[in-house]
Amino acid sequence: MATPRTALVLGGVFDGAGRRGVRTLFGHDGHGTELFGRASECARLDEVITAARLGESRVLVVEGEPGIGKSALLDYLESSASGMRTVRAAGVESEMELAFATLHQLCAPLMEGLEELPAPQRTAVESVFGVRDGTPPERFLVGLAVLSLLSAAAEKAPLLCVIDDAQWMDAASAQVLGFVARRLQAESVALVLGSRRSSQDLFGLPVMALGGLGAEDARALLSSVAHGPVDAEVRDRFVAETRGNPLALLELPRELAEAGIAGGLGLMDAETLPGKIEQSFLDRIERLPRQTRLFLLVAAAEPAGDPALVERAAERLGVTPATVVEDGTDGLLDVGERAIFRHPLVRSAVYRSAGKEERRAVHLALAEVTDARAAPDRRAWHLASAATAPDEAVAAELEQSADRARARGGLSAMAAFLQRSVELTADGSRRTERALAAAEAGLRAGDVDVARRFADLAARDAQDEWQSVRAHLVRGHVTFAAGFNDEAPPMLLAAAQRLESFDMDLARETYLIAWVSASYGAGDQDSLLAISRAMMRLPPPEGSPRALDLLVEGHALLVTEGRKAALPSLRSAADAIARTPPKETTKWIWAAGGSAALLWEDRLMVETHVQAAEEVRAAGAVSEFPVNFHAWGIPALMSGDFTTGSAIVAESEALAASTGVGSTQHTKLLLKALEGDEDEGPRLLTAAIERETANSRLNGIVSANWAAALLYNGLARYDQALRAARATARGANVVLAQWALPEVVEAATRVGDDTTAQGALDDLAAATESCDTDWAQGILARCRALVSRDDDADRAYREAIERLGRTILRPELARAHLLYGEWLRRNRRRAEARPHLRTAHETFVSIGMRAFAERSRRELLATGETVRKRAGTDSAVWQLTAQESQIAMHAAEGLTNPEIAARLFLSPRTVEFHLGKVFAKLGIGSRTQLEDALADSGHAHGRAC
Repeated sequence: MATPRTALVLGGVFDGAGRRGVRTLFGHDGHGTELFGRASECARLDEVITAARLGESRVLVVEGEPGIGKSALLDYLESSASGMRTVRAAGVESEMELAFATLHQLCAPLMEGLEELPAPQRTAVESVFGVRDGTPPERFLVGLAVLSLLSAAAEKAPLLCVIDDAQWMDAASAQVLGFVARRLQAESVALVLGSRRSSQDLFGLPVMALGGLGAEDARALLSSVAHGPVDAEVRDRFVAETRGNPLALLELPRELAEAGIAGGLGLMDAETLPGKIEQSFLDRIERLPRQTRLFLLVAAAEPAGDPALVERAAERLGVTPATVVEDGTDGLLDVGERAIFRHPLVRSAVYRSAGKEERRAVHLALAEVTDARAAPDRRAWHLASAATAPDEAVAAELEQSADRARARGGLSAMAAFLQRSVELTADGSRRTERALAAAEAGLRAGDVDVARRFADLAARDAQDEWQSVRAHLVRGHVTFAAGFNDEAPPMLLAAAQRLESFDMDLARETYLIAWVSASYGAGDQDSLLAISRAMMRLPPPEGSPRALDLLVEGHALLVTEGRKAALPSLRSAADAIARTPPKETTKWIWAAGGSAALLWEDRLMVETHVQAAEEVRAAGAVSEFPVNFHAWGIPALMSGDFTTGSAIVAESEALAASTGVGSTQHTKLLLKALEGDEDEGPRLLTAAIERETANSRLNGIVSANWAAALLYNGLARYDQALRAARATARGANVVLAQWALPEVVEAATRVGDDTTAQGALDDLAAATESCDTDWAQGILARCRALVSRDDDADRAYREAIERLGRTILRPELARAHLLYGEWLRRNRRRAEARPHLRTAHETFVSIGMRAFAERSRRELLATGETVRKRAGTDSAVWQLTAQESQIAMHAAEGLTNPEIAARLFLSPRTVEFHLGKVFAKLGIGSRTQLEDALADSGHAHGRAC
């Protein structure tokens, strides 16, 4: 039999025998010429290749509907990458629940570089690919390892990574590759993905959206596949209805009689185009012999495309594979090194066209021929797909697959295996245990809907109190994870009370989280009081109190007995946390972050949060970054370290986009408020308050109001500042409430509301009672000065400046100088006012607090001094981007490029690239000059994140 000529056209492969005048995928010579009708798209892909060859990384998502030509463009890209190493993978719909399946395809050819990776990264890769057992690696430690692997490969030759059908990547692969894509910068790597639709994991990456062919090209393509003349009016209508989709133009005419094309019969109705294309494949499938259809079904159900596996399974079903291959499949399946369908829509059409019994039989045959040792998870999934009733043996295998997925860090896959295991479990107790495990896995994977559904199932089917209380606990965590709201605290309180009979440590952890959820979210003092009273009724711990015991006691006393009674426990807790191994505090340390703030210990507050963030980073626990980085970002900004604050915002947003977990906006809002942009700041804060109100996230509202109070006090819009500050001070968030009180005092005195100012001062005095720290007493003195007169005010301002000068809180010290200078000028002591106003102005400018800087500038002008208006400092450090600042600060601390890369989840090549830009901007030539260059800008005290 003669081998048919084939031509690759935009939508895929088609039988070109007897067709004349068709331009192939690669133009006329088949080697890198531009695609038919895609000159501009090919040019953009050429730019990607050129950049990678020149040492820059490029990422591009080629996006469009089925049949639009994504795969063909990726083929063109690969053919154009002469001199580059190419690795290619594809998402497979039936492999979406197998963790790291697509990633394994992509990285398998590069594994010779594994030995070059640092040990933690090498271990992470080996764990997720099943080479070794061990603790599940954090998802983005895997991401860093893959980034290093690609970078190492690109050192030898520019690297092209191509991923087709990215919409079908498994969740673990998608998250890792999204993370990697955002960090490729200077590695000579081109990463190009083809996807039908945008996804959260690829959000924000450069996109080349594909539309249909232009009318002229579409008409030419349609005419090329018609065996006879096509009426011009009918042709134009067909082109319009297909919207220029190349696969539709190639495929649909095959299903229409010549008379239909010529006379306009059989044109498309209002069905969606992909569905219509799939239907055309269904029609072709139905005309094939039964044995051929069954062979296609086996191939469709086997995700790896292993021809030997497909053939063995087909033989078990009575199919003779050799006969099927010889007779042909009408171009729908190509069996070579892999069994590859003509288009993904063919696979779905084949699978959909089969009956349930036929699909079950195929999955059973595949399970029987799949090696239980080499591919136990695929075998278990096939067995599950073949099951017609509950089957404990299969459910147990799925549970084991879930354990393996957990060991690889594939939380989404773990949840999927457990969900199917639940469905196949008949025993009530086992079913509930597996439902609880599925709910917990779903919650850890960030799938709140799955977690809620299986927690509800477990609660309904619980066989005993222990199962019931655990189900209740998961439901409380799910509600809390869905957003700070007034539903979570009572649920967590009830769970904690019920847990006391089973696990006192877990009960204490739950009480603490319930307390924080009430303080941060509910805005309901009654709920907070109820939780605190329940905590006070807990029996004393056995032996010496641990950090968790002291935190629970301190938080409870704070509400029931007051701050003075709580402070000793909170101080002891802070000391105990410093002595406790991080692995023992990871579940609740984020909830303890406010203790140092309640103690008014500025250095302890910063050090505690830096340590927590560094522990998270060292462990690669990037899924915990948003909460931990927010906890670090707020103190960093309060100390005037905008370089670190900006870097934390950038890092948090990038990582949140990669993980799909929403990033907290508190640090970003505070940064914008302190920067004092008169145009952008109010718009951003108003939008944030409206958004948080619409979503009933009460802590978000409180946090945005606190930021607004700072912004409006800086802008001297005191009426607005007072409203925002009072709203914050009334909230249940005890930390923000105490921080809002100085804003209330300042704004109220400026609008002449002495009663409100005095009341806020009294509350602040109570909040600082028994806290003889410079932060507490310095803020109290500054506020007391605002409501005092004459010598009392003078002494209070001087005390505030002295005390705040011993803290690391530069903005607070600068504000004390500003307020004192304002007071001196209004009391006609201009000469004395100028040094304080000048100090305030210079400090605000060096930090980047534009609104407060402008306020101090106006006051200086009023004293008769000439001051140049500046938007920011003249220092070259402010020309650095947030990432350049991070790298510069780490390098100044003495870290090597690989060490910086590991901390910032970059490649060493990218660090080297950015350091070169830093040196050029700062006008220096070596690392030894970095510390002085940063010190000259007033940022040497900050720590890089």
